[in-house]
Amino acid sequence: MKNLQKFGGFAALYLAAAYIVGMIGFLTVVDVSSVTDPVQKVALMADNLAFLYILYLIVYVVWSIFMVVLALALYERLKAGLPAIVQTATIFGIFWGCVIMISGMIHNVGMQNVVDLYGKDPTQAGTVWLTIDSVLGGLAGSNEALGGIWVLLISWAALRTGELSKVLNYIGVVVGVAGIISIVPALDIFIYIFALGQIVWFIWLGIVMLRRRPNLVVEKPTELESSHTTLTFAGE
Repeated sequence: MKNLQKFGGFAALYLAAAYIVGMIGFLTVVDVSSVTDPVQKVALMADNLAFLYILYLIVYVVWSIFMVVLALALYERLKAGLPAIVQTATIFGIFWGCVIMISGMIHNVGMQNVVDLYGKDPTQAGTVWLTIDSVLGGLAGSNEALGGIWVLLISWAALRTGELSKVLNYIGVVVGVAGIISIVPALDIFIYIFALGQIVWFIWLGIVMLRRRPNLVVEKPTELESSHTTLTFAGE
């Protein structure tokens, strides 16, 4: 269990680092989202294909692997206190990781296909990308409800069991609620609140998991064991 907690701590730090790398890469280096014309968007992807491919591997595919590790580590840490809530949270966490991985794979494969098509028919390539982009938006791009549910349930369970840090757990509750609210199209601003909040939450969580051991439950001896100890002592 101790090793799993360490792996979970490192995983949380990677998730935060990947968020930062993604923000820098997608918003400052190659800002594909700022281009509205689908043909121009495919042209931009064609010019930066290798960079975007690697970026999606880091931010989506590899990220999802570490997400599953963290979900399992938190399950081990919290399951004794509120097993039903923690089990439900873990299901959402693993499912979220799988959705992110699928999104990254679809994006990289689809991007390669439309770039190949772009050389033959730019207009058709733009149309195909619109379809792919709609699928990606439905999976992971338009809201953070899955992640929000996971963070909220984990933070709630940690608050109830006295694990982690109270302030960290309160931050997690706020981040989780923001992710859930982002499912409303008119309130997509909460996606950014969720993302920025998760960076702080992941970093803090990673440090806590690497530094602190889980609370140990000390079992009281049964009456039979106590009697046996007393008799043995008297016999001596």
